[in-house]
Amino acid sequence: MRAVIQRVASAAVTVDGATVGSIGRGLVVLVGVEDGDTSADAEALVEKVATLRVFPQGDEHYSVSLTDVAGEVLVVSQFTLPADLRKGRRPSFSRAAAPGQARGLIDLVVSGFAAHGVEVATGVFGAMMQVELVNDGPATFVLEIAAGRVR
Repeated sequence: MRAVIQRVASAAVTVDGATVGSIGRGLVVLVGVEDGDTSADAEALVEKVATLRVFPQGDEHYSVSLTDVAGEVLVVSQFTLPADLRKGRRPSFSRAAAPGQARGLIDLVVSGFAAHGVEVATGVFGAMMQVELVNDGPATFVLEIAAGRVR
């Protein structure tokens, strides 16, 4: 499971011109599910992201977490994150999970954040989406989880 995490002042996702999810201060989490990912990977991702100290407090740039600042999270399924770009000029998506498996794990990520008391917004699984955000910092991080552990 791969995630790109962006600290934002605000963010929104639209589908067919309609806003389907929006947040204020918090994190946008683009999640790519790979074949073989498990519920343990989804749980590890949520635990890591919810407690990752990426927000400023006082003079310290990275001292408090999403839960510490009562931030929100926008979870967007990102089919292209598992893409293999090593060969040729066209991405290979052979490592991406099948839609049914991916949807279930994305749902676990969303419910996991809610269980941490985080306000969660989402995109629409499988839809063509436009994500608009104000990156705060900018602060962008890449996280990879395998076998329930950060790689």
